[in-house]
Amino acid sequence: MRFGIVGCGVIGALHGRLIASMEGTAELAAVADTDRERATRLAAEHGVDAHGDPAELYGRDDIEAVVVCLPSGLHADAAVPALRAGKHVVIEKPIDITLEAADRIIAAERESGRTVTVISQRRFEPSFRQVGAAVAAGELGRLTSGTAEVTLWRPQSYYDSGGWRGTWALDGGGALMNQGVHVVDLMLALLGPAQEVSAYAGLLAHEGIEVEDTAAAVVRFAGGALGRLFATTAAHGGNSVRVSVHGDAGHAVVENEVITAFRVGEDDRAEPEPPARLGAAAHRLQLEDFVAAVREGRAPEVTSADGRAALALVLAVYESARTGVSVKPG
Repeated sequence: MRFGIVGCGVIGALHGRLIASMEGTAELAAVADTDRERATRLAAEHGVDAHGDPAELYGRDDIEAVVVCLPSGLHADAAVPALRAGKHVVIEKPIDITLEAADRIIAAERESGRTVTVISQRRFEPSFRQVGAAVAAGELGRLTSGTAEVTLWRPQSYYDSGGWRGTWALDGGGALMNQGVHVVDLMLALLGPAQEVSAYAGLLAHEGIEVEDTAAAVVRFAGGALGRLFATTAAHGGNSVRVSVHGDAGHAVVENEVITAFRVGEDDRAEPEPPARLGAAAHRLQLEDFVAAVREGRAPEVTSADGRAALALVLAVYESARTGVSVKPG
């Protein structure tokens, strides 16, 4: 599959390297960025064409799929015309920052008959594969609770490094929308649809940004389970991502993509030497799944509907924190 990349920043460069490594499966054909100099630099790294206007990339017959690596609030504006031009689309997380934008993407996907996936590469880590399979098989029994935590530190320089960071218009939120959306997706994948959320959020350790650097919420799921969701970029020295799921027949805890506890009944399934996290290789696995999904005419493992569900929960957290009342995700 021949790919084009729209957005040639750090994430666009990562996708470029990953696609270039997928010999026999994928090929990078061109990149586009309104910052022509940045597009030229990335194109030179891979010996491909550079475009200063994404529309030029969408109009190329030799490109089958487009990867959208723009600021979050621009995702739909790039994905929709790509779909209408007949391209399959990979969107970096989150799907966008409003449900209206997400619905535009989903409508364009349906009307075009093309395929969309939203990057959520942690689903492809061996740890979550194993835990997810146990949950799907009912081995943990009735699910009762779960947690999803992202405890990180981002210095002020991180938010100062790009004009879009920390803005409602383009970032769409802070610690939860940007860093925490990964564990939001995992929580939903394990515990099912969210029914109601009650939350708090605050800007506690940074200046000059519009969004939160800390958010905490309690979530009630459609199946009855209760969950605790937490995301912060204000924990100095923090570098932890933790997800747990508990049922009346077992439980599992995954920390930084490594299973630290996993019990089904009396059976301890936690490995003494668990496999190392895949990191960027998990990102590649999702791209490979996307290519296979297109070729096989099936849905990718992470769909546009999954991306919308994660966004809806994040937005419900923000609304609850703002209004002080519980909110049902849209």
